[in-house]
Amino acid sequence: MSVHKIVAPLLAAVVLVACGSQGKSEVESFAEQSSYAIGVDIGKNLQRGQVEIDLPSFMQGLSDALSERELLMNDEEMTQVLQEFGARMQQGAAERQAELAVTNKEDGETFLAENKAKDGVVTTATGLQYEVLTQGDGNMPSVADQVTVNYRGTLIDGTEFDSTDRRGRPATFAVNGVIPGWTEVLQLMNVGSKFRVVVPSDLAYGEGGSGPTIGPNATLVFEIELLEIAQ
Repeated sequence: MSVHKIVAPLLAAVVLVACGSQGKSEVESFAEQSSYAIGVDIGKNLQRGQVEIDLPSFMQGLSDALSERELLMNDEEMTQVLQEFGARMQQGAAERQAELAVTNKEDGETFLAENKAKDGVVTTATGLQYEVLTQGDGNMPSVADQVTVNYRGTLIDGTEFDSTDRRGRPATFAVNGVIPGWTEVLQLMNVGSKFRVVVPSDLAYGEGGSGPTIGPNATLVFEIELLEIAQ
């Protein structure tokens, strides 16, 4: 992590705190509005990263640099400290990711156990669960086929992370080109069918997760409508 990547957001955070201390109740000009929006965005990112800084020391360092006063630390000392700071941030992020992986795994197992007991839910040998919402009468795709589907994907708390409605069109892809849970369930669907599918984390994105929304070991819920086997 570079010194600039560490210092720039911290500078913005301090400016945001300083502005807040003046009791500003509204922003009128574009410069004020854009500055405030950037400050809020950076502040939220810092909050998620759980960055801890000593504001008086930071403000003194900022003032000393801008005023070209003699600094309390030399360049070598500051570089070493900032490198250590970056390493601690990375370690903290890794620890939080590991904790989230455990929590998601436990929550997913509880959700799967409760869903398994519902009428109409089928659990396969791999642990995949599906419920037939609409039974189609078309052909079933093979692993070598391409299919066109409508779908909606959510976390177990109902948070939507993706859907064809959001994208504005159905999706076409290879049956063997998606997560294992999808590859399995698509081969159980006739064209025209719509299934509700619960995908355990090991058949989804596993410990790595996917992007900012799908965390490590996340169990996922999909509604999948198989429209056609694409030619």
